[in-house]
Amino acid sequence: MAAGATRDAGELAVAFTRVLRGAGLRVPTSSAIAFGEALAVTGLDDRDTTYWAGQATLVRRPEDRELFDRAFEVFWEHATGVPAEPDEEPVRITLAIDDDSDDDPDDGPDQAPPNDDPTIELRFSATEVLRQKDFADYTPEELVDAQELMSRLRLVGSPRRSLRLTRAAMRSGGEPLRRHYHERSTRNRRLVLLLDVSGSMEPYARALIRFVHAAVAGRQKVEAFALGTRLTRITRELGSRDPDEALRRAAARVVDYGGGTRLGDGMRAFNDEWGQRGMARGAIVVILSDGWDRGEPEVLAEQMERVHRAAHKVIWVNPLKVTPGYAPLARGMAAALPHVDAFVEGHSIDAIDELARQISSVRE
Repeated sequence: MAAGATRDAGELAVAFTRVLRGAGLRVPTSSAIAFGEALAVTGLDDRDTTYWAGQATLVRRPEDRELFDRAFEVFWEHATGVPAEPDEEPVRITLAIDDDSDDDPDDGPDQAPPNDDPTIELRFSATEVLRQKDFADYTPEELVDAQELMSRLRLVGSPRRSLRLTRAAMRSGGEPLRRHYHERSTRNRRLVLLLDVSGSMEPYARALIRFVHAAVAGRQKVEAFALGTRLTRITRELGSRDPDEALRRAAARVVDYGGGTRLGDGMRAFNDEWGQRGMARGAIVVILSDGWDRGEPEVLAEQMERVHRAAHKVIWVNPLKVTPGYAPLARGMAAALPHVDAFVEGHSIDAIDELARQISSVRE
């Protein structure tokens, strides 16, 4: 199948997935990717084949089939221009977008008159649409809204046993209810975020820097770095709770923003200057990058191995991973993958929400 056709299939798969989510179906990203891969193989020439590809990959519960069927009929006609042959009374589908305000949507003067025709309404929440939208497509206004959503994420690192001893009596108001006198305490692990700010990451870095700021401003024991042609620590700059001020200070600090990328050299600088001081030891290290690297892949592989030996967990966040048919072919990405514990998406608020769960999970 031609590359253009493969891309069209992927775009249609993402678009139809959004329609189903707006209609209330729970469609995970893995199902959307499977649908796109199926369309890349089967093509879009046959309606029945496309229908069953969607039925097999996107419908998870029997009660969702009727809604899927109705949505598919309208979507297929819109996508191909070929109307379906109805074998029953046609169903009108309307699209409504909620503005997430407190106003009653039924009180508006433009309320549609009642209609006896069978109708199914697909309702979209503006917030839900924003959560699923690709960061690369964000407007400046949507970036501001995304900042608010990211500030609500729970970024609690998984607990670790501390060498510090806690008196058992302290837990019970001073009454020694346990026979032993001391016990091990637990502390949250350090979180280290390294954001690729190179030119290839620019469409995503402008949103992900807001996530990094939310993490630094919202919890203790977070360190933040920018990765470009050099390594720049930006923890202090992002410490302000005012996002505009924090981003302004970080932008002034990172002089190589939008330039090239030397991930291997940057990770070596981190290991040599900060990792050896203990910053990575037992920490959760998160690298947010598309994996494109101008340096030697052997250098990145060596440095990723070093940080993986020291860290509790290494997570690589790649905004391109969601693309149907994506494979980690970039030399940097291929070199790094053997040394990461989790390889996740980073293209949307929903993807960052999943990242937050990865950060909070405990690896035995």
